[in-house]
Amino acid sequence: MSKILIVEDEEDLAVQVCDWLTREHHTVEHVANGTEAVDHLAVSKYDVIILDWLLPGLDGIQVCRKYRSMGGKTPILMLTAKSTVEDKEIGLDSGADDYLAKPFHLKELSARVRALVRRTSTSSTTILEAGSIVLDPVARTVTKNGAAIHLERKEFNLLEFLMRNANKTFSAEALLDRVWESGSLASPDAIRTYIKSLRKKIDNPGEQSMITTVHGVGYKLESPDV
Repeated sequence: MSKILIVEDEEDLAVQVCDWLTREHHTVEHVANGTEAVDHLAVSKYDVIILDWLLPGLDGIQVCRKYRSMGGKTPILMLTAKSTVEDKEIGLDSGADDYLAKPFHLKELSARVRALVRRTSTSSTTILEAGSIVLDPVARTVTKNGAAIHLERKEFNLLEFLMRNANKTFSAEALLDRVWESGSLASPDAIRTYIKSLRKKIDNPGEQSMITTVHGVGYKLESPDV
């Protein structure tokens, strides 16, 4: 699961890309102009940015340069109908990490996204383990002592994030930012509700929860495997 920002003003294409990546279990957000993209990037964190070159307001090159000047490190996949070597050079020199010419197949887009995620992650496909809990991010399965556990989509995404960042503490607001869509009406109370639900499903009765509350700070998943 990755959090992806799509910046694309072609409505039909944007809908196709959003639907495709959502079906692949990513958290996807979409904006249709460069100015709005910069505003989103200033306040929210993403794992990948899919950025069209030709946009109203600021174009993709301007967005890319501005984001990098702000210290942004998230990998950027540039989309454009421009396909000359010179155009690719401009896109990559502006700070993009990869380049995909239109028209493209959605399967290739997915492959490019996975490659970018791998560059900045230990591995988006690695099986995650914490005690008796095993999470497969590709098959979207979770087992406890070998028995399957059913998790709702948000529960799965939250557990995956905590397992990838085991023994690190995150505030409820930080978890909302990393797991929920920006602008979501969800509040820190939603995080508490999902944490409570996860504890019921992954913890052993009578034992201390794997997901601990650090009072006044937030939550962390304690794993002896990290």
